[in-house]
Amino acid sequence: MTILLATSFEPDERAQWLALLRERLPGESITDRREGGDAAHVDIALVANPPRGALAGLPGLRLIQSLWAGVDRLLADATVPADVPLARMVDPAMNEAMAETALWAVLALQRDFFDYAAQQRHAHWLQRPQRRADETRIVVLGAGQMGGTVRRRLEANGYPVRAWSSREGAWPQVLHGADIVINLLPLTPATRGLLDARAFAAMKRGAGLVNLARGAHVVEADLLAALDLGPLRHAVLDVFDVEPLPADHPYWSHPQVTVLPHVAAQTDARSAADVVAAQVRAVRAGAPLRHLVDRRRGY
Repeated sequence: MTILLATSFEPDERAQWLALLRERLPGESITDRREGGDAAHVDIALVANPPRGALAGLPGLRLIQSLWAGVDRLLADATVPADVPLARMVDPAMNEAMAETALWAVLALQRDFFDYAAQQRHAHWLQRPQRRADETRIVVLGAGQMGGTVRRRLEANGYPVRAWSSREGAWPQVLHGADIVINLLPLTPATRGLLDARAFAAMKRGAGLVNLARGAHVVEADLLAALDLGPLRHAVLDVFDVEPLPADHPYWSHPQVTVLPHVAAQTDARSAADVVAAQVRAVRAGAPLRHLVDRRRGY
């Protein structure tokens, strides 16, 4: 049996993954090349934005393991076999990195650090009232592994936090009274465009938005209008409909937008390779697999 690594990684990153996987799975045949008759022997595919059609014609495929947390691109690819179990990556190190980014964004919004950075560019000295953490109400959209890690990190730093799942309903009422909204939802047909004019109108005047999930959750025109006219005061954006973000996009120059180049939390190959190794061993032993995707729900 053969494990296929099908990714869009650059050569150095692909070589790193191969080395880590071969170290953790010394008895396995692992390759990043699909050649001729080898396809018949591939039973596990490890994927990260694989080329379209990379997983077609693999009759022995028993598991598709994503190396990324999001699986929306895989579910949208009709060439990915729909009858093969698909697992998303739940990387503990990635969860912690996301919590660090969320905490940084919340602190910067709570304590007006983005405004102070703007003041510095204009040599403007102005001290603003200092708000306390326990007076800053946070809503985390997404109550899964990543959302739970973010919630616990924020609560440990004194913030009152409510985590919301799209299965709960109460939308957009859940946004009422929130000083900061952090989006960590999976992208599904139900959540695409969820952060729109109606959602922004429900938010507290002067609220901040932190989008760390997918760009398609946000209706861009509605967000820009909410920043220009209210109620939003600032948006921290790590993800976008088109990436890299085009150089002429209004987000780059908007004074109330902070742009990150999709770096809030990257998969840590060292810890993620341990997750992959555990899944491979489960396949070999016929044991239950973890973090399987419900294709009907989209995550």
